[in-house]
Amino acid sequence: MAPLFSTIASAILCLALLIGRKKAYGDGCYRSVISFGDSLADTGNLLHMRPPGTPIQSGRWPYGKTFFHHPTGRFSDGRLIIDFIAQSLGLPFLEPFIDQVKNANTSSRDFSKGVNFAVGGATALDVSFLEKYGIFNPLTNISLSTQLDWFKEYFTIFCQANSDCKTFLQTSLIIVGEIGGNEYNYAFVQGANREVIESFVIAIIGNISFTIQELIKLGARTVMVPGNLPIGCLPYYLSYYENSEEKEYDPKTGCLNWLNRFSEYHNELLQKELNRLRGLYPHATITYGDYYNAAMRLYLSPIKYGFTSVLRACCGGGGPYNFNASAWCSYLSSTDCDDPSKYVSWDGIHFTEAAYRWIAQGLFEGPYTNPPIRTVCSSISRTYELSEY
Repeated sequence: MAPLFSTIASAILCLALLIGRKKAYGDGCYRSVISFGDSLADTGNLLHMRPPGTPIQSGRWPYGKTFFHHPTGRFSDGRLIIDFIAQSLGLPFLEPFIDQVKNANTSSRDFSKGVNFAVGGATALDVSFLEKYGIFNPLTNISLSTQLDWFKEYFTIFCQANSDCKTFLQTSLIIVGEIGGNEYNYAFVQGANREVIESFVIAIIGNISFTIQELIKLGARTVMVPGNLPIGCLPYYLSYYENSEEKEYDPKTGCLNWLNRFSEYHNELLQKELNRLRGLYPHATITYGDYYNAAMRLYLSPIKYGFTSVLRACCGGGGPYNFNASAWCSYLSSTDCDDPSKYVSWDGIHFTEAAYRWIAQGLFEGPYTNPPIRTVCSSISRTYELSEY
């Protein structure tokens, strides 16, 4: 990562000047959205970090087939939760930070209305923590700490060129996560003991909490922190633990109960920590994003939401759940369904655009955020004059 960091300072200075131009604020209540996380939110960072000639899954067809009609680095057939949130706020899709750093000499893009630090495969904890337990990240060495460092360097240089930098941050929606899920993904399939994996939860949430506090100290006022998804419903895990006893499955959904209970445990501890932070920072709005229940309703009532297949991946290499670790989506030996909108799962780990749309709606309108993003949005509009920079 050293060569990348050596170019960041000059790149950010160029970006800061772009952001510093006066721009009329749109119909929404936030000036921008700032995102941290992993592949659930990555809009192209991992793709642009890879050397030329070494494309990743999300950089190959059929990723992007539904909306963009070409791969964009998003791990889905189309838009992600972060895309739908941005659109609901009247803002453009978030630009991947790494793409802009690598193309700092161009002025075709800027971060005036959003920047995305999320990286596919990223972890909440540094890779050195996992390696002590013999767990390895096959995709990247980027952690939440790395993303926070990128943001701090960007924000420091931005403030040098813009006296209004704190107001900009105060009127931004900052989304920290979902993050931490990859620690569990890597650990479970690499054979780590369940008790060991459970011990990671406190450390993961501790690093998420530290990041939130650092952002608030810099001036952030609205932070949404998503929880973990019901991982027991993912074809990835259903295939890996296919020989589990029948009693391990939920008769209503077919999901693995014990894995979903693990997700609930993570989410319970995360919410407790967010409550503690609310007491420490009463001037900030810290919202929990209930990804778990926003997604679970799709498994419990699929027909109501237009889905005919919930546990099989749309794109994959065959098997009961159309997931094969030897034939990932985008491999020559994989195939994709004709209509992804009928599927909840896109590639066995990530969701389809159709599923992400429903999850995002539940976050923006409620009841899967408390308070809903729309409600916080109205409050922000009343608090700040949002006309021009």
